[in-house]
Amino acid sequence: MAAKKTPERRVIRASVKTLSRATAKPAAAKRAPAKKSRPQRRPRLDPAQVAVTYDKLRARHSDAHCELNHKSAFQLILATVLSAQSTDVMVNKITPELFERWPTPMALANSEPSQVELVLSKVGMYRQKTRNVIGLCQRLLTEHGGEVPRTLDELIRLPGVGRKTANVVLGVAFGTPEGVVVDTHVQRISQRLGWTKQREPADIERDLMALFPARDWDMLSHTLIFHGRRICAARKPACAACPVNAECPSAFRAENVGRKAATNRARP
Repeated sequence: MAAKKTPERRVIRASVKTLSRATAKPAAAKRAPAKKSRPQRRPRLDPAQVAVTYDKLRARHSDAHCELNHKSAFQLILATVLSAQSTDVMVNKITPELFERWPTPMALANSEPSQVELVLSKVGMYRQKTRNVIGLCQRLLTEHGGEVPRTLDELIRLPGVGRKTANVVLGVAFGTPEGVVVDTHVQRISQRLGWTKQREPADIERDLMALFPARDWDMLSHTLIFHGRRICAARKPACAACPVNAECPSAFRAENVGRKAATNRARP
């Protein structure tokens, strides 16, 4: 015969249940699935309008060109390697002595690194660049018969040469670029014009390559670089003097911001 539940037993059982609930591990909270970041898509653009904008920029900067002084593909590749983290003006100041003292890949490949460092000491990362230019010349001798190769794959295997440097050489020296050179000016202006929404140079390059024919890739870079240096500066773009002010969505926003600031200043 089952024993009757006394009041004391009821209290004990209730206490055990309460304690069990308090010490039990809470159920794992259901986490909402993480949202996958979608890659930025290339903006839908009117090719005809893009062509009009580019033609205006070309007309304004008809003198656009590579500003690194050189007389051969060999001199150009050295100057371009040296231009990383340095200005073209500074590179042009030191390359005459470099080219005079070591005029060939063989001469530079067999040079004394400390002497080369003295010549390159005014540019950023000169020790690393000294190793790069000497190693580059040694590789030219052992793998390319002392000549600058003419393909992207061969160029980017050379010390100090990346895709950007390789396309400078291919476009300027040989007229056969395999991509668009994206420096800080090209990146800024292509974003401001709405030609790309990307942030990484490689992604920006792909957008520009899809937007422009290969025959324009080399001059496109020079034109945007000149525009960035002369008009479309990073901090204070001269929108009023810009030949594509009407086509540029960023210029329209900058104009509105300027009007708003002027209105605020005029208020009592």
